[in-house]
Amino acid sequence: KKNINQEEKETLKEEILVKLQNGKKEILKELRRRIVGQEEVIELALIALFAGGHCLITGVPGLAKTLLIKSLGEILDLSYKRIQFTPDLMPADITGTDILEEDTSTGKRSIKFVKGPIFANIILADEINRTPPKTQAALLEAMQEYQVTTGGVRLFLPRPFFVLATQNPIELEGTYPLPEAQLDRFMFNIFINYLSEEDELKVAINTTSQDEVTLNTILSGIDILEFHKIVKKIFVPNNVAQFAVKLVRNSRPSEDEAPEFIKKWVSWGAGLRAGQFLLLG
Repeated sequence: KKNINQEEKETLKEEILVKLQNGKKEILKELRRRIVGQEEVIELALIALFAGGHCLITGVPGLAKTLLIKSLGEILDLSYKRIQFTPDLMPADITGTDILEEDTSTGKRSIKFVKGPIFANIILADEINRTPPKTQAALLEAMQEYQVTTGGVRLFLPRPFFVLATQNPIELEGTYPLPEAQLDRFMFNIFINYLSEEDELKVAINTTSQDEVTLNTILSGIDILEFHKIVKKIFVPNNVAQFAVKLVRNSRPSEDEAPEFIKKWVSWGAGLRAGQFLLLG
């Protein structure tokens, strides 16, 4: 009986892995119906989504970042919110705020918490470097803890929870660059470039001559959570893990084995999360 159970477990694992592979193929197929080019961005975003990480995209406006996140929400049947970061944005504008509510029938008043846009499965934090550090920290804390604290009460965020933040590298005046400690919370920092001439031509034609494409729902939030578990269960050989750790440690100028150019040009190397992300991704 024990052997049968073991065989069933192995069969189940294979089925889940096949579902993961097929799910990714189907997602890519659906995304390509609406998004032209940006293969590397889509690939890294999916890796982060399946591994439970978050992405920071650095690139000029108008390169389908918003469309990508919105499309992922449709394909995965997940809630999606876009937060436009501005200099006057407050933490409560992201997490939510308490309001005084009056019952018209009884006249009694009570405090009610109104959830902010952070309470969604997929968040697009647009131009995150345009808001002060205090507001940035509200989002980054939620990314790390998967919860929001208000009035001493913890409110858990919906899972899966995936954040894609963007930065505009052109307009630097009036911006607040993310500190290194906060950058460390993103699995990938993706630099997005302009499309090729061929792809840009396709975008120009498609967006001016066709109706909007309706995407099909391929997976659900439960599937994504299952993928998170699968990724962590994948066996990583000890020598691969050692190589990842050594690579991270050698990026720190304080390490004796670090290359000379690291000691000369790098102030701080990669943190502990870098090794974790290398193995997960």
